[in-house]
Amino acid sequence: MASRSSTATQGPGVLSDPGYQAFLMLRTVFTVAPILFGLDKFTGLLTEWPQYLAPWIDDLVPGTAQQAMYAVGVIEIVAGIAVALAPRFGGLLVAAWLAGIILNLLTIPDFFDVALRDFGLLIAAVALARLAVRYGPAHRDRAA
Repeated sequence: MASRSSTATQGPGVLSDPGYQAFLMLRTVFTVAPILFGLDKFTGLLTEWPQYLAPWIDDLVPGTAQQAMYAVGVIEIVAGIAVALAPRFGGLLVAAWLAGIILNLLTIPDFFDVALRDFGLLIAAVALARLAVRYGPAHRDRAA
């Protein structure tokens, strides 16, 4: 007779469950990274962020490219907080935001490698949203 694994008897949401571990890792990264990158839009410690704004977008938004980066920073901070509080929604919000970033980067020469990296992040953000269906706060509240 085959024995049941400890995760099968304890249910979803336990630390020994690989799916729950993946959910926690993705939730942590997609909470912390957008907040840190958003804050860096105000300090510019990591890079000169305006260089990542396509000229056609810069022409559409009011103000300077740096001022646009301040708005981007606020959106990224809000997205990170959304992932922390509601990972199912937050994961989709981050994925949509990354899709916009990818579109922007594909219109700037020499940034295709960054766009490809961001596509991988987009897929990971969607995976987070899907895992949140099973492991997110709303699921745990229903199970209690």
